[in-house]
Order: sequence, then C-alpha cells, then structure tokens
Amino acid sequence: MIHSRRARWAFGPARALLGAGVAVVLAAVLTGCGDSGDLRGAGATPTAVGPTTLWPQLPPASTPAIDYGEADTETVKGVTAPGDDIHKVDPLAVVRAEVAAHPDDYSGPHAPYAATVKQLKDCGERGSRGEKCPILQAYYRDLTGDGRDDLVLGIRFPKNQLAVRVYTFLHHKLVEVMGTSDSVVSVEVAGRDVIIRSPSTLPGYEFRTVWSWDPHQDSMLATRDEILRVGPASPRGSRTPASAAPSQSPSPSPSAFASPSADRSGSGS
Repeated sequence: MIHSRRARWAFGPARALLGAGVAVVLAAVLTGCGDSGDLRGAGATPTAVGPTTLWPQLPPASTPAIDYGEADTETVKGVTAPGDDIHKVDPLAVVRAEVAAHPDDYSGPHAPYAATVKQLKDCGERGSRGEKCPILQAYYRDLTGDGRDDLVLGIRFPKNQLAVRVYTFLHHKLVEVMGTSDSVVSVEVAGRDVIIRSPSTLPGYEFRTVWSWDPHQDSMLATRDEILRVGPASPRGSRTPASAAPSQSPSPSPSAFASPSADRSGSGS
C-alpha cells in the first residue's frame, strides 16, 4: 500500500530520493512488527511454599463436624413406572409417599411441614395444579451419567424454605438420591451438578453448594460448599440479613409439571 500511494510522486530527479525514503519506511515497519520468537523473561516467580500443619499434636477427629446428609438415600415405597421411565412417575405420588414415610415431619399440629400437607390438597390430579400447590415444576436431567433422565423436584416448605429432591431408578426401584431444604436464592443445573444458592447473613455475600453424583455412594454429595461475594457490602452499622431482602426469596414457579419436551426448552435447561 505504501508503494501504490507513493508511485504517483516517484518521477524525475526525486525518484532516487523517494526510493530511499520508501526503504526507510519499510525498514521501520518491519522492525516494529517483527518478532524473533525468542523466549522472554516474565519476571521473578514466587517460590512455591507447601502447607504447614498447625498444632500437629492434635488427634484427628473421629466424627464429622457438620452433617450435610451426604449419602442419605431412601427408596420411595409404592411408586413405580413402566420400564423404569422416570417421565412416567407422578411427582405428586412421590411427595405423598414422602409424607407417609415421615409422619413426624408432616403429621400433627406441631409437625414442621404440616402446612405443606394441607396445601397438597390444591395439587389435584396429574396436570391440574392450584396456586397453593407446594410442588413446583418438575425437571428432568441425566444427573447420574447413566444416559437416562432423573427427576428433580422442588417443594415449598413453610418459612420460605425450599426442599430440593432428586430421584432416580436404582435396581428397578425409585430412590431419592438427594434431599435438602434451605432458604434459596436460586437452583441451577450445570452439566450434571445441582447448584443451590442461599442467602447469607453477611451483607454482599451468599452461600453456594454444589451437589454432584458419586457412583461409589449411589448418591448426590455436597462436593463443594462456599461463600461468595455477589454485591457491595452494606455499611457495618446496618447488618441486615440477606435473607430478609424480598428479592432473595424463591420466585413463585408455576405449580405444574412440565412434559419432557417442554422442560428441555424451559428455564431449567
């Protein structure tokens, strides 16, 4: 391009001088763009420091400090499906089976989830759900890696709690392989992981727990639990728990069960 623009001026006695100028320009361009490809130093590298054991004289703990409910599985009694097809399982029947299996949690005036049982009456038959039905839209994903879909259910509990359940067929039996409940900001599925975000009392932070399938335990385990910065911290003088913010509560989802095709194109994909 330099030659084509300057060719109009390269005539008469100035041709030799112009040729020298072009050579200088080309040399400058080639010098600026050229790279020998040699290795270059990146500066000083910090020295690797291994972990230092503090209080090595302490005996190792023999009991877990926190019970995440890991490896807790439960066979759902009385619920089957032809060909172990999870899509043919009625989510309402699954929840009712849980209620029957845990009377201390669901029955009686002092049961923590007695209100949820009353709301089940608004669920009706398959495909007909009232506004008070606590069972949220069912989602279907292969979380165990066996090539078959598993069932993910959400159940609204009192005090703004959301129960998250995962079911799969093991040895021709419907098994709950994950069960947890908490105040929830959101529930996501990424690949074969279930990610639950929960509010923290520390302003500007939230908890994130990742549940993953463990083939050794035939269960979903809480493989990662962390606290993350998600926004600006409030002044220290106003430590309002994040769970009190209206936007932190789970948004009401339609109390209807999606078909497999509708689910894969919905918000849960």
